[in-house]
Amino acid sequence: MSSDSSDEEVARTSSPAHQFKSCKIMVPKLQKPQSNPINITKSESVEIRRRISYPEGVDLQQMRPRVGDDRPLSDDDGKLKRACRPRKRSIYGASPNCNFGPKASIMKNSSSILTIPDPGIQRLTWSKPPVSVLVIKKVFDETVFEPFRCLLRWLLQEKQMVVYVEESVLKEPQIQDNDDFNHLVNLLHTFKEGEDNLNDMIDFIICLGGDGTLLYASSLFQQSVPPVMAFHLGSLGFLTPFQFDDFRDQVTHVLEGHATLTLRSRLKCIMFKKDSEFINCDHINSIESKGGMKHQHTTVLNEVVIGRGQSAYLCNLDLYVEKRLITSVQGDGLIISTPTGSTAYACAAGASVVHPNVPAIVIVPICPHSLSFRPIVIPAGVEIKVTLSESARNTAWVSYDGRNRQELKKGDCVRITTSLHPVPSISFQDQINDWFNSLAECLHWNVRKNQQGFNSTFSGPHESMLSLDSMSLDSSDNNGHDV
Repeated sequence: MSSDSSDEEVARTSSPAHQFKSCKIMVPKLQKPQSNPINITKSESVEIRRRISYPEGVDLQQMRPRVGDDRPLSDDDGKLKRACRPRKRSIYGASPNCNFGPKASIMKNSSSILTIPDPGIQRLTWSKPPVSVLVIKKVFDETVFEPFRCLLRWLLQEKQMVVYVEESVLKEPQIQDNDDFNHLVNLLHTFKEGEDNLNDMIDFIICLGGDGTLLYASSLFQQSVPPVMAFHLGSLGFLTPFQFDDFRDQVTHVLEGHATLTLRSRLKCIMFKKDSEFINCDHINSIESKGGMKHQHTTVLNEVVIGRGQSAYLCNLDLYVEKRLITSVQGDGLIISTPTGSTAYACAAGASVVHPNVPAIVIVPICPHSLSFRPIVIPAGVEIKVTLSESARNTAWVSYDGRNRQELKKGDCVRITTSLHPVPSISFQDQINDWFNSLAECLHWNVRKNQQGFNSTFSGPHESMLSLDSMSLDSSDNNGHDV
């Protein structure tokens, strides 16, 4: 192997290239230093020594760098780096698949070789003009019917698009009894959840409703998800930034490729029974390569909840992170949440609110029988395993985004990690403004009356520095009573 090829291989292991269906981003070759083949400073080597193993005979005390010592390492120091064993996967989370459906992807940019995507470069681009659109409507809501009808007519007649809707939606009484809607039914394509495969059929998704419609859209696509545009026609609307009043211009703007995306990471979850041959596999992502296709995984956008169900006993769970037993959970249960889900059930359980662009997983106990069990945030690249403790008095129940409950018995386990396929949610303004607007409008984050200032005016230069202690002294008599 030539030296150039070796340099390119080092670049690929440190910052792996994104390989997509329609494009491949190449990693630029590293330039060789003229004097030292391993150009790394002593302060940079602190992180290397902390994470990896060293060969025998290495004195770490002699290699300890001084603060501010940025001199290049010697040739002997360089041998340490070559002897290090690199991690098999990034602890900061897997690089997401940036193809969304058959035609949409993130615009190519040299900065996208980073493992953590830069929010500033997450802009929508179409490889071909979108043709098919899936419209998801909030079910059994009369207020959504008229926007639903207007949107379908506009997409079919003016945009000439292929429109998909769920078959059960057309069976709602309000739609069946409407004569004006009947001539649109024959132009629509329908699907049934759990029966029809929508992969590679949908270019674009429009949601009419609340946050539940976006969660439902995510559940329909367990792999790559087309771009999602969510209109606020529901109750809370934390994930639905668009208003329906000006839907024609807004949808046209997105179809032309002028949109910013928020990549909302999801969790990949698999339930293993105690007799499964893959229950002790190295990692959840290695199951398919070993022929474990019979284990159907579930991808969630908000959270995985492991709870006690209807049992009156405490839920006793063992929590593992990267095969290490972290703690035992004694309480009502446990929430494993995405950053998007940190404003849902996890928020109600006392977790920190995390921006969706942060590559993280939030672990939240539900009513723990402990005063010190606080929620934690861990890197998105780790794998989590939850099992029943040996001393558990009852089974537990696992739900995925509030659906598809499964019973967790002794010997079973559920394994969770970050999915490679995020949900590309279209932003109204950008990732930052939309998120803080939702915090203020939906959750009323830090809303309180402002503290009033002092109304008195003081003439002296030092009299303006009035302390609360002096005020309390002036307002009381010598005995400490208020006057």
